[in-house]
Amino acid sequence: MRLPRIAELDENSTGTGFFLCARKERRTGRGGGIFLALVLQDVSGEVRAKVFQDVDLNDAQFDAGEFVAVQARGNLFNQRFELILDKIRRVVPEDADRGFRSEDCIPCAPRPVDEMWQELQGRVASVGRPPLRALLTRMIDANAERLRVWPAARQVHHAYRSGLLEHILKIMEVVDRLAAIYQADRDLLIAGALLHDIGKLHELSYDVITDYSVKGNLIGHITIGAGMLRDAIREDPAFPADLALQLEHLVLSHHGALDLGSPVKPMTAEAFILSAADDLDAKLHQVRRAINDDDSNGSFTSYQRHLERVLFKPPAS
Repeated sequence: MRLPRIAELDENSTGTGFFLCARKERRTGRGGGIFLALVLQDVSGEVRAKVFQDVDLNDAQFDAGEFVAVQARGNLFNQRFELILDKIRRVVPEDADRGFRSEDCIPCAPRPVDEMWQELQGRVASVGRPPLRALLTRMIDANAERLRVWPAARQVHHAYRSGLLEHILKIMEVVDRLAAIYQADRDLLIAGALLHDIGKLHELSYDVITDYSVKGNLIGHITIGAGMLRDAIREDPAFPADLALQLEHLVLSHHGALDLGSPVKPMTAEAFILSAADDLDAKLHQVRRAINDDDSNGSFTSYQRHLERVLFKPPAS
């Protein structure tokens, strides 16, 4: 029997399936026994999984970052759903005849990437200042391969294929409206939406799983992004110096506070708007995912560490 997709699993699920192993860790249980703690993914989401039997044998069969075939059953532990794996191994070429497709195992943005890319190009083309429009066009052209597929984070928000592009477009949509409401500089805000997290293209390493690069760990995406922006501006000796300074301020201040990682606080109307839009999109993405993924029976979710609260689950209409 084949397991359903992760989003449809429950404690009565049992059978075989194909997943991407996103994380793998050997742990010691309360009784001293060793087990494997895993995070498995498919296109619909991720699930925690454990291997208790034949641990050494199973451990040798696969590594994190590989596609795996499993024999599993659903389980509730401390009111949280998990899979108990009786067998696990890496996928082999013959599994294609058994229904394995890599694209079914990789979480990705809900919108088609070509549709999102077309929207990005259209929003950049709508920027009025020619030097700024040319700068942004160079940035997306130079980074197109990664921009189309990179996640926005390792875990917290939009942490899946093309998540960064999805995040950028939502911020562009929000700041476009706020610019009109608050009579702010729309061109600057569209640019800031594209540039604020551009450093994540090098802060994060991504193939089918996401991790931090050495550069990302050492200096972080804000510093990396500011450097990428300066390099791109230098390609146009006539680029206005005051505009370059405002763009750099948007990148450096977009986390909104020194204790959140920004070297400077927002000091312009556009910087305040960009920081607020970025924070709002990231938080709402976490809120909706937490409510959607919570499998408890109560009216509230479990405690959400990044949001520092539980969340109310509205009754189904």
